[in-house]
Amino acid sequence: MRRIVLLIAAGLMIGFAAFEPGSVAADPTKPAKPAKASARRNVNDKGTMKQCAERGGKKSCKRVAVFQGHNAAQSALRADPLDKPSGDVWLRAENLGEEFQGNIYKADGSFDDAALAKLDDLWRDTKSGEVRAVRAQLYEHLSRICDHYPGQRVDLVSGFRFHERDSSRHYHASAMDIRIKDISIRELYHFAETLDVGKDEDGALGIGIYPTSQFIHVDYRAPGEPSFRWTDWSGHSSGKKKSPARTQPARKPVS
Repeated sequence: MRRIVLLIAAGLMIGFAAFEPGSVAADPTKPAKPAKASARRNVNDKGTMKQCAERGGKKSCKRVAVFQGHNAAQSALRADPLDKPSGDVWLRAENLGEEFQGNIYKADGSFDDAALAKLDDLWRDTKSGEVRAVRAQLYEHLSRICDHYPGQRVDLVSGFRFHERDSSRHYHASAMDIRIKDISIRELYHFAETLDVGKDEDGALGIGIYPTSQFIHVDYRAPGEPSFRWTDWSGHSSGKKKSPARTQPARKPVS
């Protein structure tokens, strides 16, 4: 008898606890809902992210690819040959806090190896300190950008990256991530596109825009490779004694 009374009392206590003010009894016929934290997915786990816009006072959202890329149409490429730039460059490497202001050409119009070596040093891998000779054609495009925005410094976000995958143009010292203060990255991106003469002229460019990190990527492609464009909404991940001489640049980046 005493055992029965104790069991009844225990049951009543559990019942009171389940129905205390503010609590809701679980329905055993329905599956338990997962906690919000566990149900929340990473924005990149499927290569997409939520993007919202407001128009006419109404907010609409959709999922878009974090990375969107495509070959540039032939009709979008430059039809006329590029003019030789002035050679003037004003550049600051953000991660190094170092700056170069000078000309990449000698008086006779040939490349000034001493100036190129100084730029190579600003392009160096920030983790290892290793220096690699950057493609001179990329420096010419940098000078064209400086010519288009006279008196404004170009900020180098990332140059040569030794620890990057070997398919990257950064690994092959033929790429730059850049921005210019007070110039929108969209404007800078569109100007960079005007420099692309395509693979038939041995000058195809890869040009990407990074709205989250606020910079654009420009790379000089290997001969025969098509021009490529992309938008990347993901974030950007970003010593040894320098050599006075230039090394030989890599010639065939594969992507």
